Amino acid sequence: MPEIVRVGMAELKTAKAPDKIVTLGLGSCIGVCAYDAISKIGGMVHVMLPDSSLAIESTNPAKFADTGVPLLLQELKQQGVITIENIIIKIVGGAEMFAASSKDTHLGVGARNILAVEETCQELNLTISAKSVGGNAGKSITLNLETGIVEVKSMNTIFVL
Repeated sequence: MPEIVRVGMAELKTAKAPDKIVTLGLGSCIGVCAYDAISKIGGMVHVMLPDSSLAIESTNPAKFADTGVPLLLQELKQQGVITIENIIIKIVGGAEMFAASSKDTHLGVGARNILAVEETCQELNLTISAKSVGGNAGKSITLNLETGIVEVKSMNTIFVL
């Protein structure tokens, strides 16, 4: 029977089919889903912030785009993914949940998270095959490890990537 693997904020989890990986309530955070169709192994990291070098304390690499995405690849290799080139990446989130003012540099986290995840994927030679990013509504996602399909729920809308 398939297990539902839940990923909390600033967490990373991997699993194998027939399991599903779920994260709830992505606002400005990014859910990075990685899937290998050959082994049917996948993982998800719930990225909160773009850059670990700006953090006072960065003991949790899953919290940041620049450290969480490479850690996700490392975990997938440990679970049995042989070829990183076969990994399919899909990203969701990065909403702007609060109106930004020109004086407040702490806002705009969603857009900075999107950019950081995209840049990190490019540095790692990972192609993002699908994304649902930006906007101003929170999203929840489910990665189906049988199919690689990511189901996105936002308000009263459900769609797949």
